[in-house]
Order: sequence, then structure tokens, then C-alpha cells
Amino acid sequence: MTQRSHALRLTCLLLTVVLVASGCARFGKMFKDEEAIEGVPVEQLYEKGHTSMTRGNWSQAETAYKRLVAQYPYGPYTEQAMVETAYAQYKAGKHEEAISSIDRFLRTYPTHRLASYMYYLRGLVNSNRDTVFLQKVWSLDASRRDLATPMQAFNDFKIVTERYPNSRYAADALNRMAQLRNMFARHELETALYYLRRTAYVAAADRARYLIETYPGTEHQNDAVATLAAAYEGLGEETLANDARRVLEQNAPGHPYLSGDWPDYPSDWRKLNPFATEKSALDMD
Repeated sequence: MTQRSHALRLTCLLLTVVLVASGCARFGKMFKDEEAIEGVPVEQLYEKGHTSMTRGNWSQAETAYKRLVAQYPYGPYTEQAMVETAYAQYKAGKHEEAISSIDRFLRTYPTHRLASYMYYLRGLVNSNRDTVFLQKVWSLDASRRDLATPMQAFNDFKIVTERYPNSRYAADALNRMAQLRNMFARHELETALYYLRRTAYVAAADRARYLIETYPGTEHQNDAVATLAAAYEGLGEETLANDARRVLEQNAPGHPYLSGDWPDYPSDWRKLNPFATEKSALDMD
């Protein structure tokens, strides 16, 4: 064996020893941490989680609260820790885990004094689930995505307002329901405008009528009337078109449809530009 190969073997051996020692140290620290948690009073475990929460360390807070629940499965600290776990998961963007934690709490404590908050929190989670990444990173309109989870959020907030009308969360839940109704109405309007642009006038009129009947009073109601007028005009139904126009003149005399400037669809070249943000006729000036 040459001196060079001997040195290489020695180097590899030393490296292996270092790695093994490092791994053992990590495992040793982990076991010591686990042992340190065992037997700690519930108050201290809760305080550890609470301190992490106040510092915005959601992952550490979740870990502390989960350990508390595992060691002390019953009691007021445990119930509060379950609530805080769900909130920490929500703040960390772990929406599926948060929903699971909330549902588990509501199954276990259906009449708990914090049940109203948990339904409210579930509404917040469902409002953000599946759409937050698309909105923040790609600036996509949530109303043009799948509305299953926003619908669930609406139902969660509705539970708060109907079952717990005197709770501290009822007023905000009501406001969020109004925002969601505007989103649902916009979804219907986007679909109606899609059909209108493709001269599918019957489908466009059906969607516009559905919006008006299902989401009255939303910020998109006048646009729906304008879509209805345009669809009837395309169908040659002059009487119905004139009726819709009169309603629009009465309720929104400054609507751009009345001056022939609506809908203003995005140009076709925009669809070919992969870097262009998503736009619709509702976004155009």
C-alpha cells in the first residue's frame, strides 16, 4: 500500500468517526430534550407554548402545545392548548392541519365556550386555503378559481352569526360573509361575460339572472343587469333588452354599458404573453 493511499484511508476513517459522533450528539440531545419535557408541570408547558406564540414562532408553539396535550390529555390547559395549536397551524400556513385540529376540538367539545371562535377560525382557514398562494405569487383572482373552500368558509361564518349572534366574532363573520358573497357574484359574472364574448347569449343571460337572484345587493349586481341587457340584445329580444337597460339607467346611470364602453375585454395579445397578469373585462379601465 502506498503512502498516498494510506493517508486517504486514514482521512476517510476520521471523517466517518466525526459523522458518527455528530449523529450521536444530535440523538443524545434529542433524547435529553424529550426527557426534560417529561414530568414538567402543565403550567410550564403551556407557558412555553404561549411565549413562542407571542414571539411569532408558530412551529415551536405547535410543538409545545402538542406535547402538553400528549402528557395531559384532560383539563382546561389541554383545551386551551388545542385551540392554540389550531391557531399556530393557521398562522404557519398549515391549513390542512389546522382544519383537522379544529374539527377534532369541535367533535370533542361541541358545547365548549370557545366553539364560536373555532368555527370562526375555521372560516378564516378556509378563506385562505388553496387560494392564498395563487393570489400572492401569481396575482390571480380568487373568484376565478375553485370556490369549494370559500363556500365552506361562508358556511363557517354563517354558523357563527346564527348560532352565536352575541359572540365577539359575529360582527366580523358577517362582514366576511359579505366579502365572500361579492366573490361568488364576481365568479358568476366572469362566467357570464365569458359566454357573452363567445356569443353564447342564452348561457350568458342565465348566469346573469342567477347572479341577480342568488346574490342580490352585491357590488356586481349592476354589471349583471348590463350583461343581461347585452345578452338579450344579442338574442334580438329588444323588449327584454330595453327593460334591463331601464333598470340600469335607474340604478346606475353612469354605468359604462349605457355609453357603449362595456364590457371592455382584454386584448387577445395579452393571452399570448406568459408574463402578463390575469385580467378580465371587470379589471379594465
